[in-house]
This record gives sequence, structure tokens and C-alpha cells, in this order.
Amino acid sequence: MTPRAIVTDIEGTTSSIRFVVDVLFPYSRARLAPFVRAHADELGAVFDAVHREVGDTALDIEAIIARLEQWHDADRKIAPLKTVQGLIWADGYACGAFAGHVYPDAVAGLRRWHARGIALYVYSSGSVAAQKLLFGHSEAGDLTPLFAGHFDTAIGAKRDAHAYRAIVAALGLPADRILFLSDVAEELAAAREAGLGVTLIARDGLPEASPFPVATGFDPILPD
Repeated sequence: MTPRAIVTDIEGTTSSIRFVVDVLFPYSRARLAPFVRAHADELGAVFDAVHREVGDTALDIEAIIARLEQWHDADRKIAPLKTVQGLIWADGYACGAFAGHVYPDAVAGLRRWHARGIALYVYSSGSVAAQKLLFGHSEAGDLTPLFAGHFDTAIGAKRDAHAYRAIVAALGLPADRILFLSDVAEELAAAREAGLGVTLIARDGLPEASPFPVATGFDPILPD
């Protein structure tokens, strides 16, 4: 049965994990402290969120920067860090320091499915703002018009079936008419528990065994 919607992960699925690890993370880490100092007057909500996260309202700006850097180094999925990273990356995309990596077969697949009237969505641990930056400034141009919506971990953890049930409710479609694509087996297991169709994207080659349908890219999925 052809799905009415496809929800895709980003890292390892539409885009190389190395782009995030080798380009985005070093870029934001190197600029985090000077960016926060330079924009302190605009980051009140971020500071408040850090205070709530650590349970200490007495942290000064240097202590907040130290905590953000600690979270950055540990790759913590914490909202105030994601906000600051997104702002720094927005500057990087805008000045042409880098472009978002999207695999050519993913670009072709997204365009193919969109042309067939399948609604496309993103669900990633990166913030919705960061998702839109990556696809909006991709090496293939602005891909954001292809997507009907975006989800991040505000809707729930990616390895928790409740998050996928919430996505089903948001889309207003039967769960079995939604296909979820990811390179992470635990995410696929959670999506399947919620009733979604799933496909494992194995870009490094087919695994010896998998409880899920497997594709090495987007080309074999719903071809013309």
C-alpha cells in the first residue's frame, strides 16, 4: 500500500552523519562562547532555560557558557543548547561558510515522492529550526518547499513509541499509511510499535539480518 505520508530522519538517512560531526559541531563549538557574550541581551530565554535545567538561578554568563560548552562536548539534546547552536549555524549558512549535505538519492527521492502527492515530514533530534536551515541551504538548493512539516524531540524521544503516536495524531492519518525512514533500529522499533510502516536506511551496506525492510538509499523506495 502506498503511504500517504513519509517521515524521515536526517543524520545517516537524508544526510551524512559526518556533516554534523565534522562541520556543524566544530563550527558551533568554536563560536559558542563569543556568540553568547556578544548576544547576551538577546538570549534571556536561553539563560532562563539553562537556570531551570541546572536548578540554579544564580549562574552568571560565564557559568552559563561553561555549562553550554559542557553540554555541547557531550552532545546533549538540551533545548537551550540547541537554540544557541541553531543561531550560530544560521549565521554560518547565511555567510556561505557551508551548505547542508543531503545525499543525491535523498534529494531525488524527496522530489519524486512530493511529485506523487505524498506528504513529507522530518523527525530529527535536531531542532526544527536547525532542520529548516539544513534543507533550506542544502547543496541542492532550497528543499524546504518539499516538506509539509517538521518534528523534533519536543514531541517526544525518538526511541519512544509515544512520540510516534503523537506524530500520527498530528498528521491525522492512519498509522499504517505513514512510512518512517531511519538508520537507527531502536527508532524503527518504536515507530513500528506505534503502527507505522518502517524502512531501515543502511547506507554502509546491507546488514546480515534485520527485523525491518532495508534499503541502502532512497532509490529503491517507491520508485516511479
